[in-house]
Amino acid sequence: MSDKMQKEFETLLQANRAIVFKTTNTYCWRPEDRDDLAQEIAAQLWRAWPKYDASRTFTTWMYRIALNVAISFVRREVQHRRVFTPFEEDLHEAIPQPPTDPDAADRMVRLQRFIASEPPFERSLLLLYLEEKSQKEIAEILGITPTNVSTKISRLKQRIRTEI
Repeated sequence: MSDKMQKEFETLLQANRAIVFKTTNTYCWRPEDRDDLAQEIAAQLWRAWPKYDASRTFTTWMYRIALNVAISFVRREVQHRRVFTPFEEDLHEAIPQPPTDPDAADRMVRLQRFIASEPPFERSLLLLYLEEKSQKEIAEILGITPTNVSTKISRLKQRIRTEI
């Protein structure tokens, strides 16, 4: 790979590093797991870089790879070891700006517990929805139809209203 392609990749990765941060924090609560997952995501992005189709947005491509790597990581590493840190212990790291209102903080904790209890695919869907991605973009990233995205989000929102 040429130096120019490597520089372009490094620049795009650096500019969009928040995607890796959000993905690792959504799927891992232990710092060492987050670090391992971030490295795996970066490595997979690098391996896939020569096949990147510039007609698609970089962030959509990046999210798709990051989420697929995260789902595989959770299935392979975290579930295999059955080692989980209680959610509350790392809550301060997952919320950069915690709400000052006690009721809002409580709702945030309950929402994060709900998200943490969901299977990997639903976590991906919620992450992208909370990132305010369009249904079309979510569909493209997750490989499902926009109608399916709409249905799944609607069902998740109803469960959140009921359970939280």
